[in-house]
Amino acid sequence: MLDLENFFNEVRNIVDLKLDRLVPLGITEPLRLYEAIRWSLFGEGKRFRPALVIAAGREFGAPDEKLVHTAAAVEMIHTYSLIHDDLPAMDDDDLRRGRATAHKKFDVATAILAGDALQAMAFGTIAGDESLDQRMRLRLILELSMAAGQMVAGQQLDLEAEGKKVELDEVEQIHKGKTGALITFSVRAGGIIAEVSERDLLMLTNFGKRLGLLFQITDDILDVTSTSETLGKTAGKDIASRKATYPEAVGLAGARSLAKRISAEAYNELGPICREDSMLHDICNFVATRNS
Repeated sequence: MLDLENFFNEVRNIVDLKLDRLVPLGITEPLRLYEAIRWSLFGEGKRFRPALVIAAGREFGAPDEKLVHTAAAVEMIHTYSLIHDDLPAMDDDDLRRGRATAHKKFDVATAILAGDALQAMAFGTIAGDESLDQRMRLRLILELSMAAGQMVAGQQLDLEAEGKKVELDEVEQIHKGKTGALITFSVRAGGIIAEVSERDLLMLTNFGKRLGLLFQITDDILDVTSTSETLGKTAGKDIASRKATYPEAVGLAGARSLAKRISAEAYNELGPICREDSMLHDICNFVATRNS
């Protein structure tokens, strides 16, 4: 687990250096917009999705210089989604990544624009990555746009399900998009950049899909069992908002049992293609054990 923590720290340093260069500080107008973007980007967090891009890419021999732009772009899309997710019209939250949400620190309009700008910047980051050929850049942009669209659709389904009795398959449908799509893209992106075979890419994709569900299950469990200080966001918010969650659908014990099953399925997808000491294995174990 120490190796994994070191890896997360390494990824954060690599990606944050790239983000720092891509997002101006105090030199580009409107200054307030870029302050809000940087406030949201550089809070606490493990850079989980960028870590998946880099872990998958390294596993198949891709150098970091070919991975880092896409890893940064994924973080931009993820951060944009968090900014908008926290808005009063959505989840209306005050805390994210251990500090005030963007609309609380600045204002609602600036937060909306910060999210909009990050989304545009993400695609520009991949488009301008001269370490990749144009065909690969186009493929990554297409797949990221599809994942972002699925994420938005999942958010809409999530909002529509608030306060309603939901079944397990409905919860899974919501979070395959809202959480899983970007996680799956992150794993696929590393494989695409490494130019893996279609067989290996399919297994990486299946792993990403299972990992996305696992991440959401454990996130839902932690919302019930952990504290705001530990999470860096408001604990108990899902219950208060009557969100469609796994504990709501199958109970806390059922959610923990489901997490074990999904973790095993994710792990098995890697068996034929990854080393036993693969960082992807370690990341899967990390996500699975977050719900203790």
